[in-house]
Amino acid sequence: MYPPGLRLRQTRETLGLTYREVEQASYELAAKRGRPDFILHISRLADIENRNVVPSLHKLYSLAAIYHLSPFEISTWYEAPLQQTFEDGTAFPAPRTHLHEFPVNYALNPQPTPKPGSDSTGLLNEQTDNVCHFPGLRPEPSIRFRYGYIGLLDRRMAPILRPGSMVVVDTAVKSIEGEDWTSEYDRPLYFVETRGGYRCGWFLKLKSRLLMQPHMLSHCPPEAWRTPSEAEVVGKVVGVITYLSEPWDCAREATRAVHSDWIEKVP
Repeated sequence: MYPPGLRLRQTRETLGLTYREVEQASYELAAKRGRPDFILHISRLADIENRNVVPSLHKLYSLAAIYHLSPFEISTWYEAPLQQTFEDGTAFPAPRTHLHEFPVNYALNPQPTPKPGSDSTGLLNEQTDNVCHFPGLRPEPSIRFRYGYIGLLDRRMAPILRPGSMVVVDTAVKSIEGEDWTSEYDRPLYFVETRGGYRCGWFLKLKSRLLMQPHMLSHCPPEAWRTPSEAEVVGKVVGVITYLSEPWDCAREATRAVHSDWIEKVP
């Protein structure tokens, strides 16, 4: 395999660019971005090409922009495949439910290994191309789907959504549906962002209040928030990858309920 410095030099020569022209282009990019870190001095460019010096994050950006390359591709030349961070990240699940960030054009690979991670539930980065890799979900022309992760300590919807599960959230559907369902498996699930973090599960909209109803087998109490000041619906869950058991070697700690200030009875 060609060393990364040689690849960058060949790319530059193929484009017909001199050291001086690359340096000048990097000055313009630095002025546009407002940071001198983007500047590629001739001496540094020579070190990158001839001595395989690893470029900094900002200089890698400049090289990708000036050479019309993908920064993800350049990163693989240095054996730091940024495009695989989502796959490697599944080995470190988090205790809390949250959104997950991952590189562009990465196919979902839901194979987390049984290692302890974070407590929280959350969402993943918006990425249309990634959604088409979710089984049975057709690609959409607009950015409307996000991936959500159910934290290892979030047992509010167990056993329907066990800790460590992943969901696909349709951000185009933000209204809570009525009672047009016949079983708990048909009841719509929603992803909600609150001041205390993310929640995923069953919800009711009662005037200006949003009420979460955990699964009865989870032994977690209901929670409620004022909307939109304390809680906002991210979207409706349209896909789920869950577990028949919980293959985590961390302790099964009960979810600590976040008490809301919903003290009056809503008619």
